[in-house]
Amino acid sequence: MQNDSETKTNPHKTPAKPLSPRLANPQSPVDPAHLLRVCTILYQQQNSPEPCLHSNLNSLSFNLTHEFFLQVCNNFPLSWRPVYLFYQYTQQANPTLAHTAVSLNKMLDVVGKSRNIDLFWELINEMGRRRLVNHVTFIIALKTLAKARELKKCVEFFHVMSSRGIECDKEILNEVVKSLCGLRLVEEARFVVFKLKEMIGVDGVTYKCLIDGFCDVGDLVEASKIWNLMVDEGFDPCVGAVEKMMETLFKTNRDVEAMTLFKMMRVKRMGDLGLSGYRLVIEWTCKKGKVENARVVFDEMRERGIEADSLTLGALVYGLLARRRVNEAYGIVEGIEKPDIRVPWVNEGAVEGHMGKRGRKGKDPLVNFDTIFVGGLVKAGKSLEATKYVERATKRGLEVPRFNYNQFLHYYSNEEGVAMFEEVGKKLREAGMVDLADIFQRYGERMATRDRRRNRAVESLVERT
Repeated sequence: MQNDSETKTNPHKTPAKPLSPRLANPQSPVDPAHLLRVCTILYQQQNSPEPCLHSNLNSLSFNLTHEFFLQVCNNFPLSWRPVYLFYQYTQQANPTLAHTAVSLNKMLDVVGKSRNIDLFWELINEMGRRRLVNHVTFIIALKTLAKARELKKCVEFFHVMSSRGIECDKEILNEVVKSLCGLRLVEEARFVVFKLKEMIGVDGVTYKCLIDGFCDVGDLVEASKIWNLMVDEGFDPCVGAVEKMMETLFKTNRDVEAMTLFKMMRVKRMGDLGLSGYRLVIEWTCKKGKVENARVVFDEMRERGIEADSLTLGALVYGLLARRRVNEAYGIVEGIEKPDIRVPWVNEGAVEGHMGKRGRKGKDPLVNFDTIFVGGLVKAGKSLEATKYVERATKRGLEVPRFNYNQFLHYYSNEEGVAMFEEVGKKLREAGMVDLADIFQRYGERMATRDRRRNRAVESLVERT
């Protein structure tokens, strides 16, 4: 067998006895050394004549398998030439590998990412002739052609596949539209839908994908047009489409229209209104400071027998604490049988309201929330309620965090900390605790900035003189 080092340094050299690739067990793993040799030759000789490239590939000993071809494609994710040359090698010089839709889709994706549209279109037609097409092929084809603004070819692709006897139904169209909308190619998706409306048809799912796409890009005008068209054609907007429209209206500060849509759901489709819809309204009304409206919606949800989840309760508690309505927030938290409030922005908002932006951050979200909530109760003068809550936290197995002096000093290691320690030192002296006052004063001097230390040094020199 040819020496490996010779193969890497001089790929043109022909060994004494060339070994052709052979088809191995599909379950066998790919040899990394063999993969490196093949990819090296493909990269170094991608502009060489085909006979020379095929001769050098035949000189190597490697197992040509389906997985091997996929790994070669993975090594050239954005370069079409080495992948396509290796594909031609598997078809012409050594046609032992039977390609599948998976391997051809992988190659098609590489060619599409490199924006070689002519070769891409040629491969699409070849896959159609061989009937090696699945739903992934449709998604890759439409995604590539839409990004390249080849809208006519997007529509033509469906006609080509249909002429090859490949089924093009609404399910495939909806998958393609959803994929395009996920890439924010909503205009292209709408063009494809309207051009194929007579050939394939549309349903409520198609319109929902378009509505979601236009809402994601912030185009409420087009989203409303699709909404009206869907209603005119007799399709009822699903709950997901309604909630998406409501969320977008809230984001664009059109609260009145969002609440109108919510009231319409309560009047006409009360049975379809579930936890997700109530949570959406409660979250956004609390963010807007309309806690009363959120409380009314929350009470209605409980009257209907819908159990609130941690996100809904967290949003409501956040809104109440932000409005300094501690008693109501405490009542809600006390009614939670199994506390599971794991919403980061609730903790941040409560920390800012209770302890400033340097609030304690615990590893356990439950301990973190309990710490914040107890601090809020103490600040509001509810010491008895705070004690009861600490007892509840201890009974359910949570360890009450102790005061961390190192973190305390870290949070106040700035100009505010200097002023704070000086003030605390004065009050301790007035109370007769001189030793403790000296300790706080030393802490304040250590935390002074460079300018304050320099000024203090200058002042001491002036006093001596």
